This record gives sequence, C-alpha cells and structure tokens, in this order.
Amino acid sequence: MQTLQVVTDSSCDLPEALLHQWEITTVPVSIFIDGETYREGIDITTHEFYAKMARSAELPRTAQPAPGLFAETFRALAEKGPVLCLTLSSRLSGTYQSACLGRDLSGLDVTVFDTLTASVGHGLQVLRASELARAGHTLGDVVARLTTYREEMNTLVMLNTLENIVKGGRLAKVWGSLSQILNIRVLLHEVDGEVGFLAKVHGSGKLMDRVVQTVSEMRPALSDRDIGIAHFNNPHGVEALKRVLMEQCHPRGFVVGEMGPALATYAGEGGVIVAF
Repeated sequence: MQTLQVVTDSSCDLPEALLHQWEITTVPVSIFIDGETYREGIDITTHEFYAKMARSAELPRTAQPAPGLFAETFRALAEKGPVLCLTLSSRLSGTYQSACLGRDLSGLDVTVFDTLTASVGHGLQVLRASELARAGHTLGDVVARLTTYREEMNTLVMLNTLENIVKGGRLAKVWGSLSQILNIRVLLHEVDGEVGFLAKVHGSGKLMDRVVQTVSEMRPALSDRDIGIAHFNNPHGVEALKRVLMEQCHPRGFVVGEMGPALATYAGEGGVIVAF
C-alpha cells in the first residue's frame, strides 16, 4: 500500500529523533563558512556549526538545495507513494523555487508546499503533514488542512543580541550599538512569510514576559496544538519559557529543537524562535 511521502529541507529545525520517528526525508541546506562548504546535518552538526561561526571573522552564508538534489530525492521516493515537499518561506529563501524546479526536472507529479514561515514554524507544519499522512488522509486533504494550519500559525523571534542580524545587513548598525549600551532585546514576528519588527524591551526577563503575553493574545486557546521552540545555545532559557507558557497558555505539548544555520546565522547566541 502506498503512503504519502513527506519531504522537507533541513532548515525546519526538527530534532533528528522526530524526523526518524515520522520517516521524514530531509534535503540538506548548504553552508559556506571560512572558505569551506558543508551540507547541514551531513558534513556538519549544529554544534560544530555554532563553534565554527564563533571563531569566524565573517558571518556564514547558506544556500538552498540545488534543484537536482530535490529531483533525485523525489525520484527515490516516488515508488512508495505521492510526494509532498514542504519548504522554508519563499519570501525568505529560494528553497521553494528550487524545489519546484526539482519537481519539473524529476518529471513527477510532486506537490510543493510553501510554509510561509521558518525554523520550527516550518517544522510544525512538516509534523502536521506527517501526522495526517500516517492517519491515511489523501494528498488533497492534507494540503487543505495544512493551508488552514499555516494561516492560523504565528512565529515569534526573540533576539538576545543584535550583533549577527546587524552584521548580516538585516538591521541598522545603530541598533547593534544601542543594544550593547541599553541592554535592549528585540522581538520579531512573521508577517506574510517575512520577518518584521514587533517590539523592543530592556532585559531578557521582560522579553520573555512579552513573548508569553503575545502568545496569549494571538492565540488564547492552545490546548489542541503544540508550541514549537528552536534555540541557539539557550536550553535554560527555553526551559524557563516552557514552564511559563504551560502555566499561562496550556498547550498540548512542546516541540523543541536547536536552531540550524539558516536562522542561527542571523538570530545570534541565545536567540529563540517560538511558533504556535
């Protein structure tokens, strides 16, 4: 019996155990750092990447998987069932376009779905697709349900430092200087597939309070769904955030992963992403 095959790119920031549990196929993002090229999750681990970035004078760069790599992956899975590929937001990366080109190259009727978000928000949609596939839903039904889930999803980005996002040209340099002087923390959110400014606060404690308040306001009822959290070397902050979110928002559970290169490059040390 054929079953729906779920494919994604490695920027979804899901733990390896969950990818294995749900039999999700990942296509690696390329990482360029100090003149070397790596494939995420294959040639370099998350912690190896963090260490290399800390030693590097320049920010790393990432690139979407090549269309040929997507095509090769689609062909390898096609005999097992219809293929659904979920990608990082098309407004943040060329991954969606690359997957569409890969579909065309493969000559197969692959469905490519734009999650319109990143990191663990992307990952939650991948998990949702996998749950529906395993429950026996048709491809059309999965895509319809995913579309609704995507429209309801919110993603917040907590920046503990502005150093990387300023270096990467995503924020004015004056913000980086102010953050060092005034202990400013910044909260970003996803808007129509892109990242926009939401608030600035003083200190990590107030940033956490603002996140919990924002989650409660955006989605008062969370008992039927999980909250996704991805972080860059901030496990203690994540545990504290989980405790408060559980007390205030009562989610079904949590999906926690480490932030991969695609987002960690800009979020910087201590950054946290929350999707719900």
